[in-house]
Amino acid sequence: MSLPPISKRGTPRVRPNLVDYHRAGREFSWDDARARLSGLPGGRGLNIAYEAVDRHASGASGDAVALRCVGRHDELTEVTYADLRRDTSRFANVLCALGAGRGDRVFTLLGRRPELYVTVLGTLKNVGVLAPLFSAFGPEPIYERLRLGDARVLVTSVDLYQRKIAGIRDRLPGLKHVLVVGGEAPEGTISFDRALAAASDVFDIPDTDPEDMALLHFTSGTTGRPKGAIHVHDAVVAHHATARFALDLHPEDVFWCTADPGWVTGMSYGVIAPLTCGLTMVTDAGDFDARRWYRVLAEQRVTVWYTAPTAIRMLMRHGAAVAGEYDLSALRFIASVGEPLNPEAVVWGQEALGLPIHDNWWQTETGAIMIANFAATEIRPGSMGRPVPGIEAALLERGPDGRARVENGRVRVITDGVGELALRPGWPSMFRGYLHEEDRYAKAFAGGWYLSGDIARRDADGYFWFVARADDVIKSAGHLIGPFEVESVLMEHPAVAESGVIGRPDPVAGEVVKAFVTLREGHEANDVLRRELIAFARRRLGAMAPKEIVFDQDLPHTRSGKVMRRLLKSRELGLPDGDVSTLESAS
Repeated sequence: MSLPPISKRGTPRVRPNLVDYHRAGREFSWDDARARLSGLPGGRGLNIAYEAVDRHASGASGDAVALRCVGRHDELTEVTYADLRRDTSRFANVLCALGAGRGDRVFTLLGRRPELYVTVLGTLKNVGVLAPLFSAFGPEPIYERLRLGDARVLVTSVDLYQRKIAGIRDRLPGLKHVLVVGGEAPEGTISFDRALAAASDVFDIPDTDPEDMALLHFTSGTTGRPKGAIHVHDAVVAHHATARFALDLHPEDVFWCTADPGWVTGMSYGVIAPLTCGLTMVTDAGDFDARRWYRVLAEQRVTVWYTAPTAIRMLMRHGAAVAGEYDLSALRFIASVGEPLNPEAVVWGQEALGLPIHDNWWQTETGAIMIANFAATEIRPGSMGRPVPGIEAALLERGPDGRARVENGRVRVITDGVGELALRPGWPSMFRGYLHEEDRYAKAFAGGWYLSGDIARRDADGYFWFVARADDVIKSAGHLIGPFEVESVLMEHPAVAESGVIGRPDPVAGEVVKAFVTLREGHEANDVLRRELIAFARRRLGAMAPKEIVFDQDLPHTRSGKVMRRLLKSRELGLPDGDVSTLESAS
């Protein structure tokens, strides 16, 4: 859909951090951005937790509210920067007492509750490595990430422990300690609250090299096997800079990021970046509900809102009239990320909320926003926007497989047409590797560029437009789902001989997981078995489980025996089969 640009008119209530895009690009340097942060006292390095908490917690600014947590039943908890400094110091001391120190992996499996933020920032204070998990994962995806990530400590809730961890813990000998929040600690676990209460609230952050490992984010690749993307403390420089430029955050703002803290968005922009700006951050432990979300926006007087296209589409289904029932006058900026934002959604924001919605683009590997629509610049509905200052983006010529054509380690930058979106390495939040997979990391780069795997085009004014993902990772409601993981679990069922998994387009979720299943001899394809398989997968995979299952005894294979997901997707959409030269039956 082609829609006219949306220009910004009138005098903004707050002067944007980025007013002149081209001038900002010319004058920007990462050294200058780094100088905007404090660094550890005495020149002892750069620590994310210090920049997010401790530097704001001295004097009068310590009384400022850092977190305003709305509970599932609307109970409100406020945490000041001084409170957060004390509790994160306590948690850092808890880790020390457990023998967890520099470089040790601390995983979280928690929803949006104060203990999550204490765990994240306390771990980073201790120069440990924080690895967040999505709480809707089933036991097997959780086990795989804990195993791959060399988990030493896990912080979770009593309920999640009993439902998802207790049954897999004996398979994780490296997981030495589990701290639980809420209720009585089950046998073999430690009460988070009691441990925190017994710890000192004084903690000296150790010297922290900017290149010390800080965050481990799991993402799925083309095979679906989880990859642990490594990020370092220096990433906070990009978190802070992009929060100012792409989200236009100011210390006076009340900011709400709706992303789950188990994903990179919920960590980079739901924890770290906003706190580095010294503002008040709103969190909501409740599930999505249109009226609830509007009520949170209105009652908490949210000024900047960062959410997902799926959520916007769900709000659109309720109509603009519902939004009109709430006082959203405090809102001044809305941004969205996680998947391409439909042009219609940008315009709907203007009509229903009084503000256009600013799309932006980045990845787990980039660690921070790379391309954005800015507060003071024109929006072109459907466009991801333009590169943030300090980022060089280009399109690379593609080969037959849709990815950048790499010949003798070289690539060719194109100025017209469609190509693979690539970034020039060097920004602070760029991932430093895939854990234990050096070869896999090396393949993400060619010819002096980071290869994103996303296909895009660029217009004459430098705006980028998303076209497609080069691989077949499924994006459902803002979550990345690897087909391989889903297929593997389905094949554990005694009735299943083989499966192929694709994403079926959905107007709300973007895509829903659909599985094509070949049955073993002796099993009958019927609705009873279909429901059984869906329930089986849901128990193991949680939100990653397929929503639809089709029985198919003749799945298309390559000559090497792999199910051709691309062909399944084409046939689902009624598109031509395309190149079938590798098909098993091709001659």
